[in-house]
Amino acid sequence: MKHIINFFFELGMLKKTPRSGFQFLGSGSESVAEHVFRVATIGFTMARLDKQADAFTVVRMCLFHDIPESRTGDMNYVNKHYVDVKEDQVVKDLAKTLPFGDELKELLEEFNKGESREAQLARDADQLDLILELKEHQDLGNSYAKDWIHFALKRLKTDLGKRLAAQILETDSTAWWFEGRDHWWTEE
Repeated sequence: MKHIINFFFELGMLKKTPRSGFQFLGSGSESVAEHVFRVATIGFTMARLDKQADAFTVVRMCLFHDIPESRTGDMNYVNKHYVDVKEDQVVKDLAKTLPFGDELKELLEEFNKGESREAQLARDADQLDLILELKEHQDLGNSYAKDWIHFALKRLKTDLGKRLAAQILETDSTAWWFEGRDHWWTEE
């Protein structure tokens, strides 16, 4: 049981690990754990909309896709150009300590290959979270966010991911709580 508890503590590192790309964007901050939560929710939604993918597999991939960052930190696209991260070694070392280690390794290998329907949806969920975050920054006036969105859109693989991204770009990020709710702001 000690290895399981150590794993739980290690997961806590993701709450303390900042997503490093925001330093280049010039605005915002987010932990890896915050990112993973929305990715998993997006992945579940996409799997349900897709109706061909196994939602449980998609969600597990989304939940675990950034687990290695508890040991490596978050490597943004600039970092990855220069730093050789031993993610495979992290997964191998972690998997040795967990009773479901082989399953974890298989999930991350499948996610990284990006060949199965589930992996493509999970990878698109990862990009859609980024696009959502960037759209929020764009709506708040960060002009650089548009350039980042352009490249994130190119990484989408599924038609569903592309359709969702198009809708994200057409939707004001405050519409979910502001649009059509004038009475919230005028009534006492």
